[in-house]
Amino acid sequence: MDPLTQGVLGASLSQSVSNKNHLLVAGALGMLSGMAPDLDVLIQSSNDPLLFLEYHRQFTHSLLFIPFGSLLCGLVLHPLITKRQGFSFKQSWLYCALGYSTHALLDACTTYGTQLLWPLSTERFAWNTISVIDPLFTLPLLILLFFATLKRAPWLARIAFAWALLYPSLGMIQRDRAETAGWHLAQQRQHTPTRLEAKPSFGNILLWKVVYETEHRYFVDAVRVGTSVKTYPGESITKLKISRDLPWLTPDSQQAKDIERFRRFSDDYLAQDPNDAMRIIDVRYSMIPNQINALWSIEISPSAHADEHAEYMTHRDNSASNRQIFYEMLFDF
Repeated sequence: MDPLTQGVLGASLSQSVSNKNHLLVAGALGMLSGMAPDLDVLIQSSNDPLLFLEYHRQFTHSLLFIPFGSLLCGLVLHPLITKRQGFSFKQSWLYCALGYSTHALLDACTTYGTQLLWPLSTERFAWNTISVIDPLFTLPLLILLFFATLKRAPWLARIAFAWALLYPSLGMIQRDRAETAGWHLAQQRQHTPTRLEAKPSFGNILLWKVVYETEHRYFVDAVRVGTSVKTYPGESITKLKISRDLPWLTPDSQQAKDIERFRRFSDDYLAQDPNDAMRIIDVRYSMIPNQINALWSIEISPSAHADEHAEYMTHRDNSASNRQIFYEMLFDF
């Protein structure tokens, strides 16, 4: 999730267990600690464009790292904020731990994938119940936390935290409805998917992208799940097969290794960009949910040296025409 949402969620839990005299400080510790795990984005390399993909949402987001991550937050924030307020280090660490503990679980509610059990497992958990940015989730938290702090009312923070539990639960119901619609579409096409997932589109839990895989292809469709269910049939693309699509690629080259790293990150939803054979795309994400127009990809080159990395690229086609298409689907124009 975005840093603001992570911060206000962390603050809502720390304020929920504080008294009115500690509310401001508890909120500050919870907010800063709730954002802290995303400092892993600083782990980057100019020589290895994919390094950040391996470390983002990895050890700092592990449930097993919460005691250590929150301890680091406490060691930094206690002398800066709470020591002069008469707090003990144990109190500071508690509020930091509460804020820190919310981060990974909220990220796991999104679609990106979070390594909750690292180092015991490198599995990326993605429950697909909420978009990485969703105003309907964030704004109530922000408003409730503002008034909780202003009025010194911990019960408002508890309502905020309850909302943080309720909204992803509603997203789970919406996800299941979208997946059911996706299975019906596949059956109508006489397809037997090997796997099928529904992911919320940008900023809402009303319009979903359904992706399913058959033996040779990926299919993407949009599903709007309101009081009724409406489907928007979409596009399909051939699955990446390196021996067929990139026969020139040497298996032990760095580019081949980078494709496998990108495959792990993308949960094996890889295909060649239909407009550029040297670009490998993650099929799971696009601005328009029934299109295959990837938000990120890696680019390779036949002329690259054996130890040369693939290039990581992001794509944001936020044109007026795309926004219009998205809004028509979202609001069922």
